[in-house]
Order: sequence, then C-alpha cells, then structure tokens
Amino acid sequence: MTDVADNEATQPPGPVAPAPDKRISLVLLFALLVLAAMVGGWSLLLVIFAIVVMIVLHELGHFIAAKKSGMKVTEFFLGFGPKLWSTTRGETEYGIKALPAGAYVKVIGMNNLEEVPPEDESRTYRAKSYPRRFAVGVAGSTMHFIQALVAIFIAFTIFGTPGGHLFTHTDEFRIKDTVAGSAAEAAGIRPGDGIVAIDGEHIDTFTQLHDVIAARPGKTVAIVVVRGGHETTLTATIGTQDGHGFLGVEPSNPPTERVNPITAAGRTVTEFGSLSKATVQFMGSFFSPSGLSHFADTVVNRGSPTVSGPDTGGSTGSSQSGSSTVDENRPISIVGAASIGSEITRDGPFAFLAFFASLNVVVGIFNLIPLLPLDGGHIAIATYERLRSRHGRQYRADVMKLMPLVYAVVAVLVVIGLSTVFLDIVDPIHLNN
Repeated sequence: MTDVADNEATQPPGPVAPAPDKRISLVLLFALLVLAAMVGGWSLLLVIFAIVVMIVLHELGHFIAAKKSGMKVTEFFLGFGPKLWSTTRGETEYGIKALPAGAYVKVIGMNNLEEVPPEDESRTYRAKSYPRRFAVGVAGSTMHFIQALVAIFIAFTIFGTPGGHLFTHTDEFRIKDTVAGSAAEAAGIRPGDGIVAIDGEHIDTFTQLHDVIAARPGKTVAIVVVRGGHETTLTATIGTQDGHGFLGVEPSNPPTERVNPITAAGRTVTEFGSLSKATVQFMGSFFSPSGLSHFADTVVNRGSPTVSGPDTGGSTGSSQSGSSTVDENRPISIVGAASIGSEITRDGPFAFLAFFASLNVVVGIFNLIPLLPLDGGHIAIATYERLRSRHGRQYRADVMKLMPLVYAVVAVLVVIGLSTVFLDIVDPIHLNN
C-alpha cells in the first residue's frame, strides 16, 4: 500500500505492450531468473516464486479491503520503476514493473497532503470511517498471518513433520553422523548420541546447539552426551568455519508424523503463537540500543562482532531438524532469505513450509510497527485521528509535521536493509554445526 502518487500518464484501457527500451528490462529480468536457476536450481526458483506470491497476497489484502470499503484504487503493480506491462480494468491499472523489489497498491487520498479531484473525495482513504481505514491497514499483515497458518496446517496434515511439531518441540535429539576430521569426531561423539549440555549450557534443540557452538570458535568445552541411557562427558575444541564455531554434527530427525485435521488445527494455533512470540522477542531485542549496537559492530567487522549479541529469546524460525533455523542475532535480507530457503527446501516440504510460515510471520509483524511508511504507521494515524475527532467533526493529522520522522525511519530501514544484504553476501548464515 502506498500514499505516493504515480507520476506516469494514465494508460488507455486494455493491455499495454512494452516499449523497446522496456523489453531490455524484461530480458534482464528473465536473465536473472535463468541465472538463479543455474546457481540455486529449482529450489531457489521455488523460494523466489513463494516470496513473489507472499508479496502479491499482501497487496491483494489491501486491495480487497479498500474495494470493499468503497475506496478508489487506481493501481496494483508488482515491482517498481519503469513499466514492463500493464492493463486497465475498470478504474484500476494492473501491471508489472522492472525492479522486482516488492509490490504496491495505490489507494487515493491516503493523507491530507494528497490532492484529489472533488468528485473522488468521498472515495478517498481519509474520508472513510475508522473501522474501514483500520481494516485496510491491517489487511496486508492479515494475509501474511493467513499464509503462515495455512502453511503450518498443510505441513501437519499433508506432508507430516518431525515428531509432529515445527517450532515448539523440545525433546532430546540424536546425532545422525559426524563430519570427518571435525571437532565432533575428535571428541569421540558417535552416531546415536544425544547432546544435552555444552560448556555448562543445557541443550534441548538443534537450534540451541547451533547458537552455542557458533559463539565458541576455538574454545575447548565440555560436552555432555547421552549414550546407552547414561551420561558421558567429552572434551572438544570447537572448530572454526567462516569465523563461527563449527562442531561438525548432523542431527537425526524424529520420525515424520502426520496428524488429523482436528489435531492439526490446535497445533497450528500453538505453533503460530510460539513463532509469533519468538519473532516479537527478536525484534524487541534487535531494535534495542544494545541490539542495534551489536548489529552495527557485526557490519563493521564483516560478520564477526567483537561484542556478544543480545538474547533474542529464540529463533524466528526453526524446525526440529535444525534445517530451518534462522537465528544469528541479526535479520536477513531477501538475498539471505532466498539462499536459506533454497537450502531448506532440499530437506523436504515440511522444512520449506516452516520457512515460508516464519517469513510471513516476520514480515506481517514487522509491517505492524506503528511508524510510517509501514502499514502500522497508517493504522496509528487513523487511530489518533479517531481519538481526536469530536462531535461528528473528523480530525485529520497533518502528515507534513511527521515527514522528518518518516525520512528518519526510511533512512534507518535503508541502512539496515543494505547492511543485511552486505552481511548475507560476505558472511552468509550457515545452518550446519
């Protein structure tokens, strides 16, 4: 959803073929897809397709809510920049633009600064009632949450999940194998062992193992394993891989279990709640002074921070195999998401669905942060205007006074976005331990 008017001329009804210069952009876009297929195979293309679907459904949520509320929607585009193709149906122009960096829906009159023809004023966003504006604001995140719930439900009922869980299972896991020449092999860790503690820290999941090991490159630690029903303490000097600790173990997944729809419905809500809680904790920790300081230090040191990171309260996305763990005390960019998603996809449908659900929850919650230009900012302004309205007179906030804050928020988001892309290139998150 956007509140910025498009300066391009209104196109006549019907399909609009791309001009010769725009065909170049189309060829480049196709070349990028071919390159992605060559580099990451079908799994990377699947992840890219899933991200595109996720973005389109987000904007479709805004579109449907705005239409149902009687607002005028003039544009629905996938991508930004020059148009590659468009068609006009009714009062809305649909199309694709050259830069595949998102999508947008243009609803007229999103704030008091936008000039609208007098005959259209009654159909502007700002002229509608608070419940209708609120509905439009939350529609995008609602679509993300629906996608996450559907993905989790499908994983439980159709494909099955390890142990019948995705994000909440904490039973002891077992080691399937060790990497030749690794710290695990040198320490005497064997297939079938269950790691219960490292360096005095209790281990419940492969996610925890990953985090504990990653923070201890080169350190000699005590590892407590369960073997034959008895605990045994081993000593290992953690190896190093790309600046992070590396033990060299592969987990043995619990048996895949499918559940009936009734059981799946209950577990879906529980897993969704657990994932949402972990996401909120992560964001709260990341956007704290210590979290931002840690992130800045990580960027300056090209992925090797000199200070310990904040406690995120858990991973924003993990399966019991550890294959969909995405928690390095830092956010990931679209580059990192595509890379991790393509790797996870190779572990099976349940892992991809867990990743897809995680991505939707993260994006859905992030968009509800009450700051412009995010959807939460529009919701916050609508709520403020409702509280300030009296005796049938609608109060309208002066968005011009908020522009310095908007510019500051955009600047911060751009810096964080570019920084995450940089980290995902020079120091990609590794899922092995």
